[in-house]
Amino acid sequence: MRSASKLIILTILAVFLYGGSGFCADVAKIGVVEFQRLFENSDAGKDIKAEITAHGKKMEAELKEKGAEIEELKKRLEREALVMSKEMREEKEREFRIKVNDIKTLQKKYEVELQGVQKKLMSELQSETLEIIDEIGKSGGYLLVMDKRGVLYAPTTIDITDEVIKQYNARYAKNKKK
Repeated sequence: MRSASKLIILTILAVFLYGGSGFCADVAKIGVVEFQRLFENSDAGKDIKAEITAHGKKMEAELKEKGAEIEELKKRLEREALVMSKEMREEKEREFRIKVNDIKTLQKKYEVELQGVQKKLMSELQSETLEIIDEIGKSGGYLLVMDKRGVLYAPTTIDITDEVIKQYNARYAKNKKK
């Protein structure tokens, strides 16, 4: 009886030890992508940043020019205020306020325009990047590829951002030549 129970226990252990691997699932291959690093290090991201900066500087230059005009108008109004009639002074002050409001409106318009350009360019980058990530995920046998911002910890061995950047740069260079 004692040897029979030992035999049963050894048989059960053997089944779990040697046969148990058949019941386990394969190890899931998971990757993470850091979109901020992709934006900063990819050729397209650098071009987008340069284009947004150029738009911003152009708009800033126009606003500075209008600001200088307003400053000049303010100085002239202050100099001539004492010699003007009350009606003339009120008219000039009204013109000054209108110009100040115009520049504020223009500044808001430029901010919205710049945000629109940035959103458009970034969405193009993101959609092309997602296509590349999809290709890498399928060809690399990944079960899951996540954005690194949603991950609290991830070892660097599962970070595929550099591979995405490399493939994106190749695709971007090819499309840029066309």
